[in-house]
Amino acid sequence: MRWFGAQDDPIPLEYIRQVPNVTHVIGALFDVPVGEVWPMDKIIALRDQIEGVGLKFELVESVNIHDDIKIGGPKRDWAIDNYIATIKNLSAVGIKVICYNFMPVFDWVRTQLRHRLPDGSYTMAYQDALVQGTAQETMERMNANNTGGHKLPGWEPERLVHLQELLEAYAPLGAEGLAENFKYFIQAIMPTCEQYDVKMAMHPDDPPKALFGLPRIATDAQDLRRIESFYDSPYNGFTLCTGSLGENRANDVPALIREFAGRDKVPFAQIRNIKFTSDVDFHESAHPSAYGSLDMYEIMLAFYQAGFDGYARSDHGRDIWGEHGRPGYGLYDRALGTSYLSGLWEAITKANR
Repeated sequence: MRWFGAQDDPIPLEYIRQVPNVTHVIGALFDVPVGEVWPMDKIIALRDQIEGVGLKFELVESVNIHDDIKIGGPKRDWAIDNYIATIKNLSAVGIKVICYNFMPVFDWVRTQLRHRLPDGSYTMAYQDALVQGTAQETMERMNANNTGGHKLPGWEPERLVHLQELLEAYAPLGAEGLAENFKYFIQAIMPTCEQYDVKMAMHPDDPPKALFGLPRIATDAQDLRRIESFYDSPYNGFTLCTGSLGENRANDVPALIREFAGRDKVPFAQIRNIKFTSDVDFHESAHPSAYGSLDMYEIMLAFYQAGFDGYARSDHGRDIWGEHGRPGYGLYDRALGTSYLSGLWEAITKANR
């Protein structure tokens, strides 16, 4: 399960430890400015917190990438050198996988963080008509009165003051320019990843479409193959997020799993369901197939058939039973999702012995 740290996550590690089949916690240092080296003492303190309750710490989500790397700005090489130093520090405490993304400006986009479902639960939703305004308007709407007092990764209010200049910096790039800057980055860090045994797991764009005129480079199978081609190594892999990829109706998620996990390019999987309410609109749903538009049995079967042996977590959850947690990261529904996915995995495994 993902955990946001004692200062910003209301869920105690002891509660996470009690969820069946949860053996690891995925953490990060959210107080280190993007581009700076993660200090060893802070990494060790986080590891000790997690291991202190009997859980393991082997995966980080995320070591965010400085905008100068994505834009190709003057501080690019400085930021890459610091990223490499962070990889080395994380390896020293046993980290095996780093989840990251190369999305410009925003890590992800939803138009509602607390959308009420007919059963009384709350979830995140995306309505395409609501992102036809400016990025500033969308960001303010997301942060207004529905974050539960939490800062959302990639949507921090302090970024508002720099939003317009960031949008202007990315505007001339286009998808080709962003892809070239990604290539520069991945080729620079891969030798260190291979030497220090740390796999990079790129998260797909969420949603997998261009927004606010910003380019996207990780939306479908063709994009992922291109990313692979920039540095062909088991250490240049993907976080296969079924929800993010599934938000594009043209993506065959089980086929993507068979292709990329079958080539050992998926060290990390985030597994969730979504419910389409139109061709382009959706909300996040409970994990079972009947509640969404994705066939979770086929998804888990595809992981099995691909020989997947990486890390996986149930991704996102609704607020249920009166909980008002971080958007997508309450305890109860993620625990239910974990149990459901564990049951599917056990049944598939035993049926195919």
